[in-house]
Amino acid sequence: MRTPDEIVLATSNPHKVEEMNAIFATLPGGPSVRFLSLAEACPGLVLREPAETGTTFEENATIKAVGYARQTGRVCLADDSGLEIDALGGRPGVISSHYSTDGRETGATRSQRDAASNERVLREMASVPDDARGARFVCVMVLASPEGRVLATSRGTFEGRIGRGLRGDGGFGYDPMFLVAPDYTRSSAELPAAEKNRLSHRGAAARELALAISRLRV
Repeated sequence: MRTPDEIVLATSNPHKVEEMNAIFATLPGGPSVRFLSLAEACPGLVLREPAETGTTFEENATIKAVGYARQTGRVCLADDSGLEIDALGGRPGVISSHYSTDGRETGATRSQRDAASNERVLREMASVPDDARGARFVCVMVLASPEGRVLATSRGTFEGRIGRGLRGDGGFGYDPMFLVAPDYTRSSAELPAAEKNRLSHRGAAARELALAISRLRV
């Protein structure tokens, strides 16, 4: 019995695979784990994408982790993450990646969805004063066994506020409009990769999860 040395990351987003491998590589004393995309782990296997019917990040991350773990027969990690904006009552929340279409899939590319969602948020926040533009990124990670048993869960947050435009060429999604606390002088897209991984919601969730993984026997 041993801790897993490879974990399938339940995503088609290459940025997330790169981020997770980078984060775990810098964790002092953390487990030696390599993350694989679904395509890398199961080349040629047709996978059914689990329907994310949950109303919370925790529910959706669990649905994905369990669903893909059972299909691939591998230990699988899924995360559900998004942006919560105080002035919008917590929106976009669990529909962050499809906010421009109210959570509906329209066949648009990731970059097209991101651009439209950023535009919608900036439009809805146009009249909100700076001191009321508080927001946070949230990330929940769930690790599941090949049998579909939840092995570990973690949660991380990244505090900031919504800017009035897009800044920076790094990151993806809402990063260019998210001004990082406590000074709000840089967007998440302007942070060097190592600093972003240290501060981000995904980094916080990954550090908590790494501790749980190091104690696993699967």
